[in-house]
Amino acid sequence: MGWFLLPFDNLLCIVLGISFTVGFSSLLVIVVPAVLGVSIGIRRLYMKSLLKVFEWATVRMERGAKEKNQHLYKPYSNGIIAKELSSLEQEIQELRASGTTLSSEPEFEMADIMYFCRRGVESIVDDEVTKRFSAQELESWNLLTRSNFNARHISLRLSVLWGLGLFIRYGFLLPLRVTLAASGIGLLVVLTTIVGFIPSGWTYLSEKIHLMSYRICVRSLTAIITYHNSENKPKNGGICVANHTTPIDVIILANDGCYSMVGQIHGGLIGVVQRAMVKSSPHIWFERSEVKDRHLVAERLSNHVADKTKHPILIFPEGTCINNTSVMMFKKGSFEIGCTVYPVAIKYDPRFGDAFWNSSKFGMVNYLLRMMSSWAIVCSVWYLPPMSREEGEDAVQFANRVKAAIATQGGLVDLLWDGGLKRGKVKNTFKEEQQKLYSKVNFNNNELLRDHFNSN
Repeated sequence: MGWFLLPFDNLLCIVLGISFTVGFSSLLVIVVPAVLGVSIGIRRLYMKSLLKVFEWATVRMERGAKEKNQHLYKPYSNGIIAKELSSLEQEIQELRASGTTLSSEPEFEMADIMYFCRRGVESIVDDEVTKRFSAQELESWNLLTRSNFNARHISLRLSVLWGLGLFIRYGFLLPLRVTLAASGIGLLVVLTTIVGFIPSGWTYLSEKIHLMSYRICVRSLTAIITYHNSENKPKNGGICVANHTTPIDVIILANDGCYSMVGQIHGGLIGVVQRAMVKSSPHIWFERSEVKDRHLVAERLSNHVADKTKHPILIFPEGTCINNTSVMMFKKGSFEIGCTVYPVAIKYDPRFGDAFWNSSKFGMVNYLLRMMSSWAIVCSVWYLPPMSREEGEDAVQFANRVKAAIATQGGLVDLLWDGGLKRGKVKNTFKEEQQKLYSKVNFNNNELLRDHFNSN
């Protein structure tokens, strides 16, 4: 009991000493493996422990709700409306066959209206586009306020567990992660600037610096990443394309290899990082006025991939972040270059934290704080076999083929809609496409019926 009699200054020094020792030891255990590119298994043990806690919390929540006759919200995993996969032509044919007789020139039938009315109501009730820009729903509670918000009030033990988790995330994990992130970004800026003054023969050193810095940043998010099919990793002289969920997709991929980034020049901290990176590695940055010049963009990309000594270009063809349940339309620009394309599928596990960046709702700083105060970022990355443009295939068809491969591998829904609908209206080209399909149905029917009546 003698330590109670210590002066306040001495007690404060002891507390600060213990805190410094714990913090320094934690940084040492995290940073050293990151520099060496090894993992000692602490993060995966942490993930398994979290899963057991989540399972217990879910069971306790369901039992407590049952005792109090409360209803727990369960999200619709397949949407509100059960939809069958069928084409416009098939459904129109079924409608016409169900209640009309064949006439010689059925250019239009009143029953056709019902198809478009039903589709319109379905789109209003269960819009498959808008829901791709909101957080993915969970069926079980992960002790974060995003899902089952009132679940922590069901029992005292559950409330205590939620409070303990809140303290761990904001009192320990958040400060540690912010320190690690600052260290990783600081090292990247300082070391790449230094390497920029060294002759170009030091490419190997530049690669090691980038990998080390990105690995520290990955550990600042407690990211647990599983890479599959590493034999298909992107190679120099090609373009790597991936589905896009969050800005941290970049460090998720760069943690396992070096890439040349493509983007617009920014100011502030991001601008400082961009200027430092380009001094030691050939990244492609555009001025704001140059971004919309498609010919200039295509020319710089073509010149880059023509040099086999440069790293593969990393591009996210969707052009916006999607909530990791689907893949939306790929812009055709990166598929017009005429080089080998290396598809990559990224799938996040939402149980540990929502990786999706809803830029309409959260700014970048707010989003990063949410990421650093979540439990962890857990994801799987699949490197798919390289793909090339086939004979007679245009850029749009090639982009759709690559997108379908990524969606299949990642277990994502393959959508034809443009991610630009996140902020804009439906383009006239989409409306015209539906009109063309309907006209094609009528034209084909006329041809078939004309042959039918002529044969009789």
